[in-house]
Amino acid sequence: MSDKGTVFTCRYTSWEESVKRILEGAGLGRRLAGHKRILIKPNLVENIKPPVTTPVALVAAIVDYVQESAPHAHIIIGEGSGATEYETCLPFADLGFSSVAADKGVELVDLNEAPLKKLSRPECGRWPEMYLPAVVFESYLISVPVLKAHTLAGVTLTMKNMMGLCPPAHYRQGGAWKKASFHFNIQDAVLDLNRYRTPDFTLLDATLGMKDAHLCGPICNPPPNLLAAGFDPVAIDAWGTGILKRDWKRIGHISKAHGELGIADPLNVVEIM
Repeated sequence: MSDKGTVFTCRYTSWEESVKRILEGAGLGRRLAGHKRILIKPNLVENIKPPVTTPVALVAAIVDYVQESAPHAHIIIGEGSGATEYETCLPFADLGFSSVAADKGVELVDLNEAPLKKLSRPECGRWPEMYLPAVVFESYLISVPVLKAHTLAGVTLTMKNMMGLCPPAHYRQGGAWKKASFHFNIQDAVLDLNRYRTPDFTLLDATLGMKDAHLCGPICNPPPNLLAAGFDPVAIDAWGTGILKRDWKRIGHISKAHGELGIADPLNVVEIM
């Protein structure tokens, strides 16, 4: 089975049972073999409880699976919050990630403060140069976004979740948010970022979903009650956009990534029972 265009889904029953089921069904364990460092990247854009942010119990279940599948790997939970009033350590603590890291013996990293690597791709019109944490190029990167609409980008799923990698020292640029430079030409900004680093694997929390905006507003009615996973970030984002009843062809960072960074259509959706 090709990774391109493939999305694995399963019905949510509990984090412990459902996460293990979908990760085994997707074959993640085989991909982790031999990796010395594995970075799990939730969405902790603000210090707000789920469904705005990734549930800590979901990440804990992923850690359990990774520790069983790759017992010798060094595991990191890493994020760089966009809030201006506090550092990432606050949502780490308030949302339970500090406790999980301590209990399970994994490292927490504020990606806003991590050592950087300078990269260049002259073909990228929005970011011909980028500064990103070196650790994300030294690790197998697992993205754990939440199913959400976004007022500027249309949706915020796994490709946009990569914005947490970007250091405020280079991407705040005087704005009221730590990654404010992304608000200019956001579709190309997200696309170019993913040209530098896409996630190696995604587990998308589509249990509730936020149908109108990413920080407030109603959840999907009815809630999808699903998890989705895969190795193709474009496929995951196209699938999630459809669950939100939007058209991926109208979301610039997905439509432009189609055929380059992954496949948005046709999708091969595999239900894990």
